[in-house]
Amino acid sequence: MRILFTTHQPFTPQMMGGLQSSADELAKMLRQDGHDVGLLCALMPSGYYGWRGRVINKAIGKRKAAKDYYLGYPTWRAWHPSESLPWVASQFKPDVIIVLARQPVRVALAAQRCKIPVLMMLQDVEFGDHGGSFSDLGYIPCVANSAFTAERYAKAFHVNPVVIPPLINGYAKYHTETSRENVTFINPNPIKGLGIALTLAELNPDIPFSFIETWPLSDEARHELKEKLKSLPNVALLPPTENMKSVYSKCKILLAPSHWEEAYGRVATEAQFSGIPTLGSNKGGLPEAIGPGGISLPPTAPIEVWHNKLRKMWEDSEYYSTLSAAAQGYALRPELTWQNQSALWNQMLQEAINHKPLVPALALE
Repeated sequence: MRILFTTHQPFTPQMMGGLQSSADELAKMLRQDGHDVGLLCALMPSGYYGWRGRVINKAIGKRKAAKDYYLGYPTWRAWHPSESLPWVASQFKPDVIIVLARQPVRVALAAQRCKIPVLMMLQDVEFGDHGGSFSDLGYIPCVANSAFTAERYAKAFHVNPVVIPPLINGYAKYHTETSRENVTFINPNPIKGLGIALTLAELNPDIPFSFIETWPLSDEARHELKEKLKSLPNVALLPPTENMKSVYSKCKILLAPSHWEEAYGRVATEAQFSGIPTLGSNKGGLPEAIGPGGISLPPTAPIEVWHNKLRKMWEDSEYYSTLSAAAQGYALRPELTWQNQSALWNQMLQEAINHKPLVPALALE
């Protein structure tokens, strides 16, 4: 089967995040199962790939796309992926298109106009970012990354998504021995709880913090953050990295105080493979990712509550050991393994091609 992933979001190495990691790991496992896989994503103007894309797109036309193999499979990067989809589809000839988050309705409608079967991969609940009316898609098979996401889409659009958590190649990409020397906060963005993270760092000058960039920060946002960090010598601001083992190898506690309705919260699971518990918010699907392997608090809880939980996790060795063991055990739950996900994904892809609903028994319990 030839499978094309599509999104209006930029991809690695131009942008790194949960959407990109989850789709990339799924694509590579589908390749191992014998499928041909490609990707059409958005192009950012910055960096080498931005320069390369500008040169190629100028040569071949703005509605087309620059092709590379950075991810190990053919990847087309375009200014407007939905407009470039017909051309990319003519090159790759997919049997089915998996539509990722960011303008998903816009992309799916473009695929339908090309008469290509579509499978929706629901990765967030940003309904205002659909790029069209979900109801215009008619019946369409959907996979949701959490029970939270599935429920929100079911209520809003009367669909019945099958829940398949993000595929995480834990031991290969994330499991590591850790010195447990810092608190790690990934993606220092206001909606991810930057304010809480900064306040906790200020209240705990004896604890080292690492802030890891993922989403690109504007020059203004980076300047503002660096100004704030001048008074916080215990905080290190580190650039984006594909080597997350280097991040988790020093992490004792993962901090995820998001104000955003996270559809899942992939970083919590990544950290759990190394026995690293999470102190995170209870928004959206994040509690599903944290489970027993950490503490979930309302992002609106008084900062003293966040502070007290952080101190207990940092100082109480018995309490920490219990959470650490629970975190590692939770990361090994069966529904996260490709052994259990492979049949579901292959059946959902076939459903998209056949356009016949699957029985509810396919949903992961």
